[in-house]
Amino acid sequence: MRVLVTGAGGLLAAAIIREFEAAGETVVALDRRALDLTESDRVQRTVREAGADVVINCAAYNDVDGAEENATTALGLNAFAVRTLARAAHEADAGFVHYSTDFVFDGEQSRPYTEDDPPNPRSTYGVSKLLGEWFALEHPRAYVLRVESLFGEPGPGGSRTGSLRGILTRIRSGEVAPVFVDRTITLGYTTDIARATRDLVTRPVVPGLYHCVNSDSASWAQIAAEAARLLGVPLQMTPVTLDSVKLRARRPKYSALSNARLATSGIVMPTWQEALARHLAIERGAVSQEQTDRA
Repeated sequence: MRVLVTGAGGLLAAAIIREFEAAGETVVALDRRALDLTESDRVQRTVREAGADVVINCAAYNDVDGAEENATTALGLNAFAVRTLARAAHEADAGFVHYSTDFVFDGEQSRPYTEDDPPNPRSTYGVSKLLGEWFALEHPRAYVLRVESLFGEPGPGGSRTGSLRGILTRIRSGEVAPVFVDRTITLGYTTDIARATRDLVTRPVVPGLYHCVNSDSASWAQIAAEAARLLGVPLQMTPVTLDSVKLRARRPKYSALSNARLATSGIVMPTWQEALARHLAIERGAVSQEQTDRA
C-alpha cells in the first residue's frame, strides 16, 4: 500500500507515519512547507502524481482561540482545503481519511456523544471542523474520525504540545498544575488512533463517520491524578473552572465521545488509563536513553 500523509509535522501524523511504515507500507509524508493545502491546483497535481492508495489528512488549524479572530484562515484549512483534498483523492481513485474534533458538539450532554448526536458547535473552530467533515464525506470512500485531547510521542523535530503535555510537565517538575475540574473528555493516544486508522483502511469496514478515542471518559482532574500516580509523585493541583478563565472561544464542558461504533466494526480502543501508562513508560525509556547518551 502507498500512503500519502498531509500535515506531516504534527503529533498525530508522526504516529500515522510510524504505524504504516512499521507495517511495511510506503509513506509519502508532506508537511505544510512541502504542500500548502490552500493551493488547489498544486494539491490536485500532488495527489495525482503521488499514486497513493489512500490519502490521510492530518493537517488542521488547531488554534481554537485564534480561530475567533482568524475565521478565514480556519475555514480555509479546516474546511475548504479538505474539500479540495477529498476531491483530489477521489479523482485519483484513492481512499481518504480525515480527522475532526469533539468541538463540533456544544457540551450540554451528560453522556458520551455518539455519531448520531446532532452537532452544535459553539466556536468558529468547531464550525470550521464540522464543515470539513461534510466536505470529506462527499468522498464515497472517506473515513472521518473525530479525535480529542491528543497525546503521544512526536516525530523527529516535532513539538510536544497539548493540554496533557502541560499537566505532565508541571507534575514532573513539582509545580502546581492548574487543572480543569468541570471539563469531562476522552483522551486520544495517537499510537492507538494510528493503529485504528490502519485497521480501517485495510479491513472491509464501511466508510463514514467514527469516533476514534480511547475508551472511558474522565475529568481533567481525574486524568491528572492518574498521571501523578503512574509517575509516583504527589499531585499539586489548582482547581480551575471554565467560568473562571477568560477564553475567546467557548469550550464544551462535557465532550466525551463514545467509540462504540468503532468497536462494532471490530476495532476496540484501549482505555485511556492503559494508554497513558504505555505513553509514560515510553517517555521514561526515552529520558533514560538521553541521560545515558549524555554520560
